[in-house]
Amino acid sequence: MKIKDGFVLKAIAGSYMVVPLGSQVVDFGSIIKITETGAFLWEKLTQDVTKDELLSAMLSEYDVEETVASRDIDKFLLKLKDADLLD
Repeated sequence: MKIKDGFVLKAIAGSYMVVPLGSQVVDFGSIIKITETGAFLWEKLTQDVTKDELLSAMLSEYDVEETVASRDIDKFLLKLKDADLLD
């Protein structure tokens, strides 16, 4: 899975926002604010990755239990799917 074309992540005033580009501006109905950890996962999702690869990257980057990281990744991916941001 990966982030659909036409969306970028921008750091704005210390926060991370998903910004639509081009024709996506018209179709995208809201702004999504994500956390620093979400931004880390977003960057990984600019390439085609699996959930296992996201989990491995998160465990390497953060001091977090595997079950907590897995649950948080699931929540983040669901948020992206609900916003139709994943291919």
